[in-house]
Amino acid sequence: MKYCAFLRGVNVKGTNMKMADVCQVFKDAGMADVISILASGNVVFSSGKKVEELKKILEKAMSEHFSYEAFLFVKSQEEVENVWNGNPFEKNENLHSYAFIGNDGVENILMQEFEKASKTGSEDAKIVNNIFYWQVPKGNTLDSTFGKILGKKSLKDQFTSRNINTFEKILNKF
Repeated sequence: MKYCAFLRGVNVKGTNMKMADVCQVFKDAGMADVISILASGNVVFSSGKKVEELKKILEKAMSEHFSYEAFLFVKSQEEVENVWNGNPFEKNENLHSYAFIGNDGVENILMQEFEKASKTGSEDAKIVNNIFYWQVPKGNTLDSTFGKILGKKSLKDQFTSRNINTFEKILNKF
């Protein structure tokens, strides 16, 4: 079965790794057809194992190889397609749209945090099929109140986010 692993915290805040090395770790852990998409920690691969088992195997392998506490989320090709197809926002050259991959129920936590945060006029969030989507003006992602909340230590193992365009690139590699 085809999967995509979404690594959290790759190539930010001192956790730097080459995607070729990440792919090798995946291969050494028994994954097949391994390729990376962008340098933000997206790895497409094949395996006959179940998601829960893959998550444990890959987090352990990544943690040991790179000497950091790895967090990743594994989604099937169908789940990645659902994220792409569920995007509620129209394409707008002035806005970035993000989708969040995470633990069950994290979309509700994110929505509560979003609702409490101060927002720009065109900033918006929606939950579609248990997936949290966020749209923010370009250049404001990290400076927005909600963007700062996303960096909380208490949330770090709960989710990871990707620009919606990344999902299209991942689907093209499946």
